Amino acid sequence: MERRTFLGVIAGGLLAAPLAAEGQRAGTKPRLGLLLSGSPSDKAQTRELNAFTKKLGELGWVDGQTITLNARWANAPDRLPTLAAELVQTGVDLFVTPGPAATDAARHATSTIPIVMIAGTDPRLMGAASLARPGGNLTGLTIGEPEAVHGKRLELLKEALPSVRRVAILWDVEGYEKGVGFATLPAAAKALGLALQQVDATGSGGFEAAFNSAARGGAEAVLLVESPRTVVHRAQIAKLALKHRLPVMSQFNRLVEAGGLMSYGPELSELFTRAADFVDKILKGTKPGELPIEQPTRFEFVINLKTAKALGLTIPPSLLQRADQVIE
Repeated sequence: MERRTFLGVIAGGLLAAPLAAEGQRAGTKPRLGLLLSGSPSDKAQTRELNAFTKKLGELGWVDGQTITLNARWANAPDRLPTLAAELVQTGVDLFVTPGPAATDAARHATSTIPIVMIAGTDPRLMGAASLARPGGNLTGLTIGEPEAVHGKRLELLKEALPSVRRVAILWDVEGYEKGVGFATLPAAAKALGLALQQVDATGSGGFEAAFNSAARGGAEAVLLVESPRTVVHRAQIAKLALKHRLPVMSQFNRLVEAGGLMSYGPELSELFTRAADFVDKILKGTKPGELPIEQPTRFEFVINLKTAKALGLTIPPSLLQRADQVIE
């Protein structure tokens, strides 16, 4: 199915970058630090990273030739601050940080090295003065207005499963996103006739306990709040969802590819591709604080029909027609 294009620039568009007025010193290759969650063996994350490096190459930044890429992978969120500090010590000229936790770790490691975030949370919570002119060393791409997006996920979940009355909100208690953008969710749930149940997961072994708690509490579906740990353990989460017969609505299509039921949010490969433009402008001399932060204006809706069948669910045809991608 045709995928929607989605990115819009907040408050007037990107500023034009000077060609090379204050770029890197002649004869040196800029060093780019990538602060990533998971591992390089993760196919979905490799796909996203390849989209980024492909666009960089098209802009003239080829690893080992015109730029040096230095990646650090964290298999747990508590590793991110240490890895960010290591990258600072190696002398990187710019950070790329997918996700709020990585961005937060980089921010605490440096106040001067430019940071291009990907799928960040509200940048104003991270010190940005505004979206149009963030100031400081942070720019990049957010996931949009969290409250509106979370409410839309709940709405789609209810539309797919009209009989559902109770939804568990599954948090990773060590995830950076806990509580961000959920202030209006109780009102949205009430309007849909839904009761919410908060379920906490502590550490990688906590997801099984969380699903047990959701099932004991009478939850009929799960709204997942994603974090670095849920990314790493998404296959386990998908298996637990099937075991407990709990449909899961997630933010990114990674979980749906792993066996979750649905996702609604930005397509990460496109965010990674767009981030390369930010890197290009900064390396050519534009200050990060002068680059407007972008947020999505359109989102990708993905349904795993195979999972629906395994759960004994029938997704309404009208909803299938609205999906950007259906996995069969």
